[in-house]
Amino acid sequence: MKWLGRRGSGNIDDRRGMSGGGMAIGGGTIILVILGLLFGGDPQSILDQVSQNQPVQEGKVGSPQDDAGKFADVVLADTDELWTEVFRENGKQYERPTMVLFDDLVASACGSASSATGPFYCPSDRQIYLDLSFQAELKNRFGAGGDFPMAYVIAHEVGHHVQNLLGVSENVQRLRSSLSEAEYNQLSVKLELQADFYAGIYANYIAKLQQNGESVLEPGDIEEALTAASAIGDDRLQQQSQGRVVPDSFTHGTSEQRMKWFKKGYESGDMKQGDTFNARDL
Repeated sequence: MKWLGRRGSGNIDDRRGMSGGGMAIGGGTIILVILGLLFGGDPQSILDQVSQNQPVQEGKVGSPQDDAGKFADVVLADTDELWTEVFRENGKQYERPTMVLFDDLVASACGSASSATGPFYCPSDRQIYLDLSFQAELKNRFGAGGDFPMAYVIAHEVGHHVQNLLGVSENVQRLRSSLSEAEYNQLSVKLELQADFYAGIYANYIAKLQQNGESVLEPGDIEEALTAASAIGDDRLQQQSQGRVVPDSFTHGTSEQRMKWFKKGYESGDMKQGDTFNARDL
């Protein structure tokens, strides 16, 4: 993806290099580690496990100066423009999220997390949290090289922000106490696949952008995103980690499902086609 020289969002809270990633020590702070799931698992599960009133230290808000930070800033700016336009077309106002960059540990309104948590979105403070070293993990662990897999990750987390603004996340959480674990996991899968669909809409948007008369989207970008989506399917991750697959424990969807919904968003660019909750076939 062509990104050098393009505008950033200027809405990056850069806490890298801060003590504990800006984490507040004490007060019952919980270090949250979610294993086996990419993108931080179910954001609402984080809310259930940690205090809602953790003191949070902000870093320098603006635009980073390093390449990795600049790239994330440009991607966030693109998602801002996309969803501002989509919300306006539907008579709504989009609230642009802040992206927190950290290393090692970070504090959020959803509690404290380590880099092992992976990228995540916190509904309580409406911020995206990202350790940029995750790009190396995408390449080395999941075989998803290039820059577009990271753009897909960011767009997926922004998709959770969109769900939060639209009340979708709240509706899912409201049902949690009345469902069995397996039933709730099915809802979680639908929530995650919709976020993948929204990431596909982002890719559709990028495909239409031009810089100096050339497409911002480069050959191979979509294939890179699909490789990442396939690599982090529940079935593939479970097979790699425990040698067997347990469908009732899926929370994000299979490799096939994640690729399908990303691709559907990319090919359609139509938000109305992303109702995973009423889809007959995921």
